[in-house]
Amino acid sequence: MRRIIEHIREELSADYSAGEISALTRILATELLGVKESTFFLKDAVELDNEKQLLLDNALADLKVHRPIQHILGYENFCGLQFEVNGSVLIPRPETQELVAWIADDAQGCKNILDIGTGSGCIAISLAQKLKGCRVTAWDISTEALAVARKNSANNGCNVTFEQRDILSYTPKKECFDIIVSNPPYIKEEEKAIMEANVLDWEPQLALFVPNETPLLFYRAIAEKALTMLCSSGKLYFEINRAYGKEICAMLQSLGYRDIELRKDFADNDRMIKAIKG
Repeated sequence: MRRIIEHIREELSADYSAGEISALTRILATELLGVKESTFFLKDAVELDNEKQLLLDNALADLKVHRPIQHILGYENFCGLQFEVNGSVLIPRPETQELVAWIADDAQGCKNILDIGTGSGCIAISLAQKLKGCRVTAWDISTEALAVARKNSANNGCNVTFEQRDILSYTPKKECFDIIVSNPPYIKEEEKAIMEANVLDWEPQLALFVPNETPLLFYRAIAEKALTMLCSSGKLYFEINRAYGKEICAMLQSLGYRDIELRKDFADNDRMIKAIKG
């Protein structure tokens, strides 16, 4: 095992920090190569056959061009479930699990949930798993993303209704959702210059970016339409760009929402908002 660890460190040292290499080494060993955790941490002797050596070599080549480790593995773990990911969907982030936990803890009596911009389906499917009696619907503009989300729903044994919708052009009907949640695009185009290559080059830009002039584009559209789509006293949840927490709260207040709450994530960044239809 020591030889393998040293080989990975040597191959990645020019492109990754020591901390990143340490994390990637554990993932490559235990998840890609199937080495037991105890074997990895005790650095017991391990010999790779030709197939696994090729697997490792290909993974290292991919990492050198900053392909995300989740794409190499083909999945990411989220809320105790496994989600297939590829270039058509965003990789589920750890902080989004906090949003899911908040909603699940707050969803007493909930009958209908809508997830707007579902991507891999991680929010909708996780909520469906946690809230067995609740009907969950998920929308996305991308047919490719919806194909991934449907597969993830089936793989995790969940019954989520997926529909193709463009929320910016959607005309609300008199729906009655108890909860609407969205983690919409919120990165300004000008921020591309400071973004990591493993995000910018490999994840769908449709799900990431908004025009510089309208950073709240999706938040405002969803909040305005949710006034029609939410039941009386229905709840709206957003994952947000940490730079715009106060602005989004003010926008929600101007639309008549009440009991607006802004929460930080585990890294102490403003990350999620809850508001109740007035």
